[in-house]
Amino acid sequence: MSGASGFVGSKLRQRFENKGRQVIALGRTELALPTEELARLMRRVNCIVNLAGAPVIHRWSQAYKKVMVQSRVALTRKLVNACALLDAPPQVFLSASAIGCYPPSGTHSEKIHCLTNDFLGNLVRDWEHEAMMARGLGIRTAVFRFGVVLGPGGGALTKMLVPFRLGLGGRIGSGKQSFSWIHLQDLERVFEEALQDTSYEGIYNLTSPSPTTNTGLTRVLSKVLARPAILPVPEFVLQILFGEGAQVLTTGQAVIPQRLLDRGFHFDFPTLDKAVADCVARS
Repeated sequence: MSGASGFVGSKLRQRFENKGRQVIALGRTELALPTEELARLMRRVNCIVNLAGAPVIHRWSQAYKKVMVQSRVALTRKLVNACALLDAPPQVFLSASAIGCYPPSGTHSEKIHCLTNDFLGNLVRDWEHEAMMARGLGIRTAVFRFGVVLGPGGGALTKMLVPFRLGLGGRIGSGKQSFSWIHLQDLERVFEEALQDTSYEGIYNLTSPSPTTNTGLTRVLSKVLARPAILPVPEFVLQILFGEGAQVLTTGQAVIPQRLLDRGFHFDFPTLDKAVADCVARS
């Protein structure tokens, strides 16, 4: 597992280990090894879970854009190349991706969508292309486009809760930007199913079936925490802080997990109210 020390990775690793699976964490040291040495670490592994990637909420200098590409595209290519050196490649390759490839207008599914032609859109295209190369090695491959992952004890929600608990919360910019999300527990269940169910292949949106807006998120946080939310964050402040990277916060995508719905996946947390209440209760 790459990215095993991150919020999602650490929770997934704990879940897998609790179910008796052995997880080999590939950190920066391991991933910096020559491909041949990395392949030796991966011998007798039956699944690769690829979650690595530098944070996108950051100031996007040209140097940092290279870090974002390196930590996703080049790293995924290296993992697949290491698999190619193995006499017995892994049976499954599960790779993270992002819904940031979709434009802010419209509602997108895996079947009805278009992709943006900006930095994020091209990054996701290249990232997914490298992951899908594993199929040429006879490895069952699934790519999961993450929405914002909500869970207790870390991630985006923990950062949001602090100002709201102080009564300093509010919408970002106009608040009209879409907000597609998934509860960590549902994400874990999808990964667990995908490890075992051989019908999981190709691209899946990993979001709840009920996207909202930033205003909708603000209202839910205010309601669950019983705190006012009257202090909006102006877009120009975020642009000062993050430059081009501010678009991650000031724009959003409405995304439906159509392929999960078609296969009958039941979401434990289909609505934002229930998801946020659960996370707050366990934080």
